[in-house]
Amino acid sequence: MRIVDLIHRKRDGEELSTEDIAWLIEGYRGGEIPDYQMAAFAMAVYYSGMSDREVSALTDCLVASGDRLDLSSIPGVKVDMLSTGGVGDKANLIAAPLAAAAGAVVPVISGRGLGYTGSTLDKLESIPGFGTGLTFEQFRDQLASTRLAFAGQDEQLAPADGKLFGLRDATATLEAIPLIAASIMSNKLAAGLDALVLDVKVGSGALIKRQVDARRLAQMMVGIARRTDRRVQALITDMSQPLGFAIGNALEIMEVSQTLQSAGPNDLTRLALELAARMIHLGRVTETLDQARELAQSKLLDGSGYQKLKEVIELQGGNPLVMDRFELLPNATGAREVTSPRAGFVTAIAAEDIGRAACMIGAGRETREDQIDPAVGVILEVKVGEKVEAGAVLCRLYNTREDRLEEAAQLVEDAFRISSHPPEERELILEVVG
Repeated sequence: MRIVDLIHRKRDGEELSTEDIAWLIEGYRGGEIPDYQMAAFAMAVYYSGMSDREVSALTDCLVASGDRLDLSSIPGVKVDMLSTGGVGDKANLIAAPLAAAAGAVVPVISGRGLGYTGSTLDKLESIPGFGTGLTFEQFRDQLASTRLAFAGQDEQLAPADGKLFGLRDATATLEAIPLIAASIMSNKLAAGLDALVLDVKVGSGALIKRQVDARRLAQMMVGIARRTDRRVQALITDMSQPLGFAIGNALEIMEVSQTLQSAGPNDLTRLALELAARMIHLGRVTETLDQARELAQSKLLDGSGYQKLKEVIELQGGNPLVMDRFELLPNATGAREVTSPRAGFVTAIAAEDIGRAACMIGAGRETREDQIDPAVGVILEVKVGEKVEAGAVLCRLYNTREDRLEEAAQLVEDAFRISSHPPEERELILEVVG
């Protein structure tokens, strides 16, 4: 067997056998297959795709490349949620404590963020002292005692995927749908989950730009989960504008706190409640989804989710007072206003441009080695559909240094579209798969 033959066959749209895929992953992990040939294979997958059987085989091989967490000693269904990433997307930091407060067991394992979408890990680590480097024993014990724990991605879980992900990021193949599906599901299956809620983002601020592609990705991941006897549902949600008002790590923690105290943005609150409800239902806490929605709402209104997150912050070394006193979080030293050049209705906010601007001033990383500034980011003052006057503040850029600030401000200004007519209303949750 030769790697060049597999590249050739996949380039021409042929289906590879399970043995072919196992040989490929083992050879790449062991160093026998060089990066340049694996990059060529990834590009062939980008253009030619993979069948469901191939994606399942690839997922199994990535899982088998490392360790698996055994959470069977913890009573209850272990359920997590995962978002494919979007600008200002912090819904899982609201949904997870709500679900845990309702009685679900929620193990959250996250990797580092790249580009403009950020990651759960980076947001949590903007809380001074918060530690995500839990050992397996610490992670398991915390889950057993409080039903919620956050940990960084263990390099021993699906290590072949970690190597392949870095290559994809450097070769413009991150958007290859079969590789996204296998990457996400291999890490979640290795983490010992019984059930999973997926939030597949689509739009300008998401990795996936077209709804047809988002649907295909959701169907692939649901299929993988079902073939491994996991309970799973996927929501396809709109990311044509940022979610909520805050983009940036500490700024998003502030918005999480506000939302868990029933004072958050409408779109973020609605999505987080729906995700929490589906986690509660898949976690077998309630018999019906409607009962789960009522329970999630009650845990928001009575402050149980808010208290659950504060409890976990303290258990993981952070100061829970940051949820009440935002001055204890990293704070920016400067703010740059972006104003509307004319009166009218906000008809669009290009989420990707907002995210890129936030990265420019330090809120995200372009390479894995980059350092994030947890204090900086963007706060929107308006959302799509709102009417503004000429000179009204559209958003503020919170910064700690001046370099690239003007460039970022110009990018943000160009992201807003102002028209004399209001836009058509767009649904937040576009489809449910599974």
